[in-house]
Amino acid sequence: MSKRIDSVADAVGNTPLVRLRRVVPDSRAVRVYVKLECQNPGGSVKDRAALRMMRDAFADGRLTKEKTLIDSTSGNTGVAYSLFGAALGVKVKLVMPSNVSQPRKEIARAFGTEIVFSDPLEGSDGALRLARDLVAQSPDTYFYPDQYSNPSNPLAHYDGTGKEILEAVGKELTHFVAGLGTSGTMMGTSRRLHEHSRAIRCVAVEPSEPMHGLEGLKHMASSIVPPIYDPKAHDEVFPVTTEDGWDMADRVAVQEGLHIGHSSGANIFAAVKIAERVLAEGKEACIVAIVADRGDRYFAPMKWEKRYVW
Repeated sequence: MSKRIDSVADAVGNTPLVRLRRVVPDSRAVRVYVKLECQNPGGSVKDRAALRMMRDAFADGRLTKEKTLIDSTSGNTGVAYSLFGAALGVKVKLVMPSNVSQPRKEIARAFGTEIVFSDPLEGSDGALRLARDLVAQSPDTYFYPDQYSNPSNPLAHYDGTGKEILEAVGKELTHFVAGLGTSGTMMGTSRRLHEHSRAIRCVAVEPSEPMHGLEGLKHMASSIVPPIYDPKAHDEVFPVTTEDGWDMADRVAVQEGLHIGHSSGANIFAAVKIAERVLAEGKEACIVAIVADRGDRYFAPMKWEKRYVW
């Protein structure tokens, strides 16, 4: 049923769950679903956190229309800030590694956002350091939400993503799978799921190596650990190689009709392996994995990067 809303911001959330049929083991005992966060208006799971951080800051006065919102991002949060900044009348300035995919740069700019580029070799940590330096130089000019330490980031998923998953499959759910970047999706969702009466195993996906091509994900042991991250919030860490994440993204497009990003490919790769493990143990499972964004943000020259850089 179609509904009327007052702003594009009201279109965030209530994303669908889609069952995978062909990339998973053929068994009635195990069901694997993906939550299509790419259906948010900004095209990614980051819409939830960006909007919650902005609304909470408006409510307590930290953000006004006289200030410029500034934050570091590998792309998707920046697109979300840009979209909601335009919708809410807020100027936005982003710090990104210069090697983030070209579509993300152009999408953010389309909303009138200013972009400052950081050293690509320093990844998301380099962008984080540069953003903090800019804020320190002009503290009265900016509102700095700092998605890595802002409690509104995981709260968006505690109140939204986790609640929606439980409403859809709470009576069946056995496993939840999401990648670690800022860690907000896993932190907030897992806390909500762990409050449920049944045992739900929350599995955090991270790159298997410090130098990787799973854009948006963090190899925690070699990275600046986000203050919102709590390793006790999830039950297992599942390392995934760049190749496995990229290859699964390709398989899901061809076999399931879902064109997704590489971090989402990594999430689904982990979910499939968990499904295989459960079947080998002779058990049943209902697994939900996060599809964080669409694959159209990873076109050329990313194919070259997969082969020769990562």
